[in-house]
Formats: sequence, C-alpha cells, structure tokens
Amino acid sequence: MPRPKPVVYGLYSWTPDYGLRYIHPANRRTFEWLEPLGKVFEKIDETDDWIMLRYDEQQFKVSGELFKELYARPPFSFGDLVVETDPADQQPAHEGLISDVYYDEAADTFRFQLVEKKRKIKRVFEAHELELQ
Repeated sequence: MPRPKPVVYGLYSWTPDYGLRYIHPANRRTFEWLEPLGKVFEKIDETDDWIMLRYDEQQFKVSGELFKELYARPPFSFGDLVVETDPADQQPAHEGLISDVYYDEAADTFRFQLVEKKRKIKRVFEAHELELQ
C-alpha cells in the first residue's frame, strides 16, 4: 500500500498584478477573494501543468511557478482545536478552531486566526499564545 504524501506547506505570493495565467480558470474568482499574500497553503497534489493547494476547506489549482515551500512546519494547522494560553485580565480564554494560518517572512513566525462559536475572531494570535486543546 502506498504511503500518503507528506503535507508540504508554502506561500503563494500571487497578486492580481501578476495576471490570471497563474490561476486555473475555475478558481480565479475565489482565489482572488482569498487574498493569498502571507497565507500558508498546503500543497496536496501536483500534475505537469498545475499544483493543488488547500487553504482551510478550499482547494485551488494554480501554477507551480509562484509556490515557495516553507521548510518549517506551522505548530497548528487548519481545524486544530486550540485555546488561548494567557487571556487578558478577567476575560475568558478564547477557544476555537484554526481558520487562518499566516507566515511573516521578515520575522520568520507563524500567526493564526480562530473561529470561536462559528464566528471568526478579529485578533491574530502568535503561536506561543495558543496551545492544542
């Protein structure tokens, strides 16, 4: 039985200025709405012409030319249940599912956004501020 492929994490630094040839026609509108800059994708498949990227529950076919593999793995991934480690005074700790994973290249750090009770929290958390539940 073949082994499952390991997840490859990476950035896809596409902007509309690059033009649409990098994005499969079926995915152009949703990929543009996603605003991919700084977001960490999971590369889940590839063919000669396209690679398949996953971001949260969405999948996109894109050209492999702009994909930049990250060799560091984020400590949390989409759907992980986490809790805030040090909430503000007199506030309950945020607890929810990872919905967004960001990578700051300059600081070499990952950041995360949560969905708590079906609502996205506006705050973006550093990795040290969260732990797996």
